[in-house]
Amino acid sequence: MEKGFESLKQKIGQFSLKDKVLLIPEMNHIGSHLMAGVFRGFGIKAKVMNTYHGLALGKEFTSGKECFPCQVTLGDILYYMQKEKEKLGPDFDVGRYVYFMPEAEGPCRFGMYNKFHRMVLDTFQDLQHIKIAALTSKDSYTIGELLEKEHAKNFRRSAYYSVIVGDVLDRVLWRIRPYEKNEGEATDYMEKAMHKMADLFEQYAFEKNFKKIREHLKEIIMGAKEIMDPSIPRKPLIGIVGEIYLRSHLASNQHIIEMLEKLGAEVVNASIAEWVNYTTYERIREAKRDLISYWRVRDFPSMKALIKKMINFKIDLTYQYLRQRQLYKFAQRYLDIKDDHNIAHLDRILQKYHIYDFEVGTEACLSISGAIEYATGGYNGVVNVFPFTCMPSTITSSIVRPLMNNLKVPYIDSVYDGSFQPVREATLRTFMYQAYQHFERNGGRGSHLTHM
Repeated sequence: MEKGFESLKQKIGQFSLKDKVLLIPEMNHIGSHLMAGVFRGFGIKAKVMNTYHGLALGKEFTSGKECFPCQVTLGDILYYMQKEKEKLGPDFDVGRYVYFMPEAEGPCRFGMYNKFHRMVLDTFQDLQHIKIAALTSKDSYTIGELLEKEHAKNFRRSAYYSVIVGDVLDRVLWRIRPYEKNEGEATDYMEKAMHKMADLFEQYAFEKNFKKIREHLKEIIMGAKEIMDPSIPRKPLIGIVGEIYLRSHLASNQHIIEMLEKLGAEVVNASIAEWVNYTTYERIREAKRDLISYWRVRDFPSMKALIKKMINFKIDLTYQYLRQRQLYKFAQRYLDIKDDHNIAHLDRILQKYHIYDFEVGTEACLSISGAIEYATGGYNGVVNVFPFTCMPSTITSSIVRPLMNNLKVPYIDSVYDGSFQPVREATLRTFMYQAYQHFERNGGRGSHLTHM
């Protein structure tokens, strides 16, 4: 067992990616590809692995007690390496590859994914030498040793910019697809736009030339508007909250956004940037708590170091908010996509309703407050998407369900473990019927093309 613990120490962490192939699991479809483009812009050979093809492998080497995303991502890496061995034959060198699997602290099982994946990989003789690159929410996903120190700050800022560009592109897709002239046109268009944008990040991320990125983003949005049919009236607006992987990973949630759209909805999902902003926000809150503890024992040297760290996190969060607001306002000049949530505002919502607290932590903070923000912000229904047995999302459900009932806003849990439920479509149809009723009671139809 000691050997196993040594493997966790030596083969999971932050180490140089120079001359390595970085394998990125797909979570958010657009965002993952843009992030790979940023890595390539900094000289790292990054690839987004095909996803969900290896689910059977992921299930074979898990017990079923793990969180579903753990099975999906494990299957992705095992399947990718299996195909690489078949393709390269004797030229296959496992030492060339690094598997990218970040982590989060707290009770969520996500913090243990890379440890469990390491243990499984070590059971394969020819996969024992693949390392796992891990960033952590403990320091708000600082890049650490993965790149040269002098490039770390610029990488973080370019990477964050790719996250919000990915979020904006998602919102553009969700805004136009329910109103497309020809079925499938919006998805095809945004797929091509995604690959072009990934290439632009590869080209411009190193020098942080975000002006070029914005110029092409404008072209994408203007082209996207042409796909919309102005004669189609506005549809009920549905907001999605939940566990970040399941609500973002198209195959794992069985394409729930497209399903809702086919049943007559316009959908907005919680963003990826929301989680990144939350981790930075939490580091500031954590530093404030520790500062009080150090003051009580008069530990002034620790206080000094902590204040410096807290200032750095505040600078990071200020930068993140600034870039996010700038990009959303830029995009909204050409298409009326929805704004993202502000973390401090979500914190105030929980304080106002006295139903949960950021001190408790977990993704439930975002999901509960995000659901309230949807319900009080003109949305016609809320969907909570999460893996079977997910603790934060189960907490969310227990709090949000009666609250939505009091607010008279339709609400539904959508839970996944890789199986297909025969009543899923009927359940979503019932939910959408209720959303249509809410929509009609609250003003109903209007023009969907604004900001021309």
